Amino acid sequence: MQNVQQMKGGRVRLGRWLPGVSLLVGLAAWEWVARASGLPHFILPPPSAVAARLGRAVLDGSLLAHTLATLSEVLAGLALGVSVASVLGYALAKSTALERILSPYVVASQAIPIIAIAPLLVIWFGPGRISKVLICGLIVFFPVLVNTVLGVRSVPRELYELMRSLQATRSQVFLKLEAPAAMPVLLGGLKIGATLSVIGAVVGEFVGADQGLGFLINLADGLYDTPLVFVAVLTLIAMALSLFGLVAVLERRLLAWRTVEV
Repeated sequence: MQNVQQMKGGRVRLGRWLPGVSLLVGLAAWEWVARASGLPHFILPPPSAVAARLGRAVLDGSLLAHTLATLSEVLAGLALGVSVASVLGYALAKSTALERILSPYVVASQAIPIIAIAPLLVIWFGPGRISKVLICGLIVFFPVLVNTVLGVRSVPRELYELMRSLQATRSQVFLKLEAPAAMPVLLGGLKIGATLSVIGAVVGEFVGADQGLGFLINLADGLYDTPLVFVAVLTLIAMALSLFGLVAVLERRLLAWRTVEV
């Protein structure tokens, strides 16, 4: 028994080290390929050149300023998209007639690529922050809406009958039954929306902006500053991973009631 436990502990420790080891191996391979190929840095910069460019961008404050601009757009768009999608999704889940009326419009809105809508939003609302927030909200809207509808409709009919037998009010049914039952599926949609919101912000900044990581990528690309492009892209990846992680932490806290100790 002790040997089995030791083997399991060794596997857990190995699993914890694997991501870091894999990252180091990948960086080493990237460095070797970039140097062995002899390509100039504006085509394939090695990780060392990217790290040096990262240090300069941090020291001059440009990376922080552009990151904060993009992050503010992402958070505002995420809040907008989640709030509208949650309210509308609940209404669609409770009303079949409303779903039949609005479903064609909702599906049609997702059939159009966001890159095709972004220029229109920039024209209508200007190249400022509002158009970027709307683009983020649109890209977040659909997955959260669908998951909200699925979550509310997944509540067993027997539980509704139980709540009626207990003479629960409409608000009590929502707070004690529907919201907890729909929360796992809703948070799954929120995970998807959190990562997609970063894409929405960058798309909006590509179309028209004077700040943000998307603007920084365009600027660096025009100057053939490829290490800076990598810096901005890696920052976007870190932002998306951080938002995903925050939603995962929120999920563990809100769904702690599902953990049953035997």
